[in-house]
Amino acid sequence: MGRFNILERRVARFFSEPPTVRGATAVIVTATFVVTIGAGILMTLLDSTEFPGLGVGLWWAVQTVTTVGYGDVAPKDAAGRLVGTLVMLEGTAFIAIVTAVITSSFVTRAQRELDVAQHDEALTDREAMEKRFDELERKIDALAAQR
Repeated sequence: MGRFNILERRVARFFSEPPTVRGATAVIVTATFVVTIGAGILMTLLDSTEFPGLGVGLWWAVQTVTTVGYGDVAPKDAAGRLVGTLVMLEGTAFIAIVTAVITSSFVTRAQRELDVAQHDEALTDREAMEKRFDELERKIDALAAQR
């Protein structure tokens, strides 16, 4: 019962809080792992002539989810092809998410560096203006002292 309670809390938190990059990555990696293992087992059960053992089913699932697809084993019937389609879609989603996470990290780093550079430039401009105002104040004070 304790495991379900933890799982229930995690699912509730996942749906109540905005997703983070780390959270989204964990979800897609977990889903891809579960789909790959499940598809390997399912193919062994659905099409035992093409997939005579669990190892062959798992090998097919891994090469399909990674979109490599050597073609050494392939489902022949409609149910197997449906499973294959789902595995391919999961693999494509996995690649898209991983690419998006990497791209997002590069964009975030570049934005941070740009923000720091703009902040430094703004400080430099402000310092220059303050020097000019200080110099103007000295000149005004010198003119006022002459009168």
